[in-house]
Amino acid sequence: MDGNVALNPTQLHLLRLFSFAKNEESLNEIKMALTAYFAQKVEEDMDALWESGEWDQEKNEAVLKEHLRTPYHA
Repeated sequence: MDGNVALNPTQLHLLRLFSFAKNEESLNEIKMALTAYFAQKVEEDMDALWESGEWDQEKNEAVLKEHLRTPYHA
């Protein structure tokens, strides 16, 4: 990688948006708004999976029981 990274239009817009955050409170408000937006998108996507039958209570239970921790070897 040569160190030159091209930013997409969304990334550029977010950089401009964050430039208006002149204090910690403004920064936190912007972060909360983005978090709420993405949480809503996840909820909409999960609703669509449930409605299509691609996700159900059985899959929910399987995920809850799944062991995802990385094993540590001493």
